[in-house]
Amino acid sequence: MRECARLPVSASSPPLGALRRASSEIRRGRVVAARTDTLYGLLADASNEAALRRVFRAKGRPESKPILLLVDSEAQLARLVRHFSPEFAPLARAFWPGPLTMVLPASSRVPSLVTAGSGTVAVRQPASPLVRCLARHAGCALTGTSANRSGQRGARSADEVVSQLRFRVPLVLDSGRVSEPEPSTILDLTAELPRILRQGRVSRAAIERTLGIRIPQP
Repeated sequence: MRECARLPVSASSPPLGALRRASSEIRRGRVVAARTDTLYGLLADASNEAALRRVFRAKGRPESKPILLLVDSEAQLARLVRHFSPEFAPLARAFWPGPLTMVLPASSRVPSLVTAGSGTVAVRQPASPLVRCLARHAGCALTGTSANRSGQRGARSADEVVSQLRFRVPLVLDSGRVSEPEPSTILDLTAELPRILRQGRVSRAAIERTLGIRIPQP
């Protein structure tokens, strides 16, 4: 097995050649590691079950755990979601692209490997131009799970990706080191009232101001 290739790429203005190379790998059902809004992540075609299994194998992650997805466009999102709650549109206008992940009812097109049989899917339009461009060039929603072995610390640099996943991904896009990683906020919109599953960059107060409601504490 060959160690993964490394390609220096600007996260804010990725060159076309790098995008073509990485999106080609993704369309072929392979897994690419790249810097997301937070840590480095494993990006693969979310509609390709073989690619999804490669993500789980690379991480050593149980298939009983769901994977959040990253999208570039409304068209990509529409294929993933069965229906949208009233809260979705104002939240998307306020916080997308950005660090708010929303949990919505999954459409029948979403593989069970993504949802772990929950019937819901966690989605985000990331602020990262690199990730959005990759989703656009690959023509699919992308997995957004962190690029590390399960149970180990999330990778903050390409060096850390390689040290953990040396032979498990064919390509790492190196966009430098993440200085102060903070996860996205995960908000469940499938119940009667929105519920924060993970507090991250988007605060409870900001969500409440946007929606004009109080969100119950866990």
